[in-house]
This record gives sequence, structure tokens and C-alpha cells, in this order.
Amino acid sequence: MMAKCSICGKGAHFGKNVSHSHKKTNKMWRANIKSVRCKVNGSDNAKRMYVCTSCLRSGKVERA
Repeated sequence: MMAKCSICGKGAHFGKNVSHSHKKTNKMWRANIKSVRCKVNGSDNAKRMYVCTSCLRSGKVERA
């Protein structure tokens, strides 16, 4: 699945896991992205887009 929101551009973030012994390993935080059929420009034709759940909840996207 794509790792970037079509609306807000939210994507994956990178950092380090730090253990108790302070050994560092790579870590990736992924955004909660869903594949959604959305109405585009308020018209009847629907388009499949990758949208994060925070954009879905806030109403930035109207589902078809």
C-alpha cells in the first residue's frame, strides 16, 4: 500500500529504537492509510485514493 495521504501528505516517519542498554536500531512509524473511493470535486464520478484516517474522520474527504 502507498505510504502517503493524498489529502494532507502524511507519510512514514523514521527514527531509532533505543533499548535499555542504549543500543540503537532503525524504526519506522507508518501513517494509518486506507484505500477509499471518494467523490472528486463534488461530482458523481468516484476515484480511488489513499487517505489517512485523520482526514477521513475530520470530513476532508466525502466517501462515494
